[in-house]
Amino acid sequence: MTSTTPSPLPTNPAPCDEQKQQVKNARWGLVLGLIGVLTFAGSLPATRIAVAGFNAGFLTFGRALFATFAAILCLLYMKKKFPRQHLWPLLFAGITLIFGFPGFMTLAMVTVPASHGGVVLGILPLATAIFATILAGERPSPLFWLCGIAGAVLIVTFALRDGNWGLEMGDLWLLIAGIMASSGYVVSGKLSHHMPGWEVICWALILFLPVSALGSVIFWQNDYWTSPPPPPQLWAFAYVSFGSMFLGFFAWNTGLRLGGIAKVGQLQLFQTFFTLGIAALFVGETISLETVGFAAAVLLVVLVGRKAQVAR
Repeated sequence: MTSTTPSPLPTNPAPCDEQKQQVKNARWGLVLGLIGVLTFAGSLPATRIAVAGFNAGFLTFGRALFATFAAILCLLYMKKKFPRQHLWPLLFAGITLIFGFPGFMTLAMVTVPASHGGVVLGILPLATAIFATILAGERPSPLFWLCGIAGAVLIVTFALRDGNWGLEMGDLWLLIAGIMASSGYVVSGKLSHHMPGWEVICWALILFLPVSALGSVIFWQNDYWTSPPPPPQLWAFAYVSFGSMFLGFFAWNTGLRLGGIAKVGQLQLFQTFFTLGIAALFVGETISLETVGFAAAVLLVVLVGRKAQVAR
């Protein structure tokens, strides 16, 4: 007689390595996206400080110029060659993110109340999801769209709760600024599939070096050299140059690639509240209980939206 070994009981198959990697990428995408949003959220408070020592024109072009110097050093150190096949997307990203969004936002702030800036922050996640569908081929589920609309309504309500809504020319500038930012984010996120996220913003900055240099020369004032602004304004200028315009995109572009443009884009809903927190810390503004309540509601929307399906 021959002995037989009993066959092992069937077990549920473990998730494949590819599925595990996708889950890991999605989590890292959200973490990096949150770091990017937090970095961008400091832009407005830093700009408010820096504009007291620098005119708006030099602040717009000068920060891009100084960020370009950092981009050149990074690319030289990493010995990167220019990706000619991606020239047009890089030009688009540069136009929209380096000059388009900051420029039209500045025009808006000249003609409408500052509270309207919150409207742009409210429509950015929804607009990013729309452009992710059009330009990147992502297909969010109905639940995702509902969460996006709910988040936009919450932010717009929060931004306008103390003011009167009125359509002015500034509203058009705000709309264009939102379109510039959201479409630029999507194109940058797509490019991050072909090159590291940090390389995308580096090449975009370098392509527009002549524009940044010319604008900086035009708006330069001799007082900046003979009587430089005080340290807080210099540090604020350094932040918008190397933080908002440069390092923030390192995390943001990579997060869009790993976690999905539409899903990670929803993290922009937090930007208004991050900005208020930074302003309270460095500018002395107060945060009300009502603000905390709105932030909690937005957090709930983002958590629900994170569970929604987005086909990529």
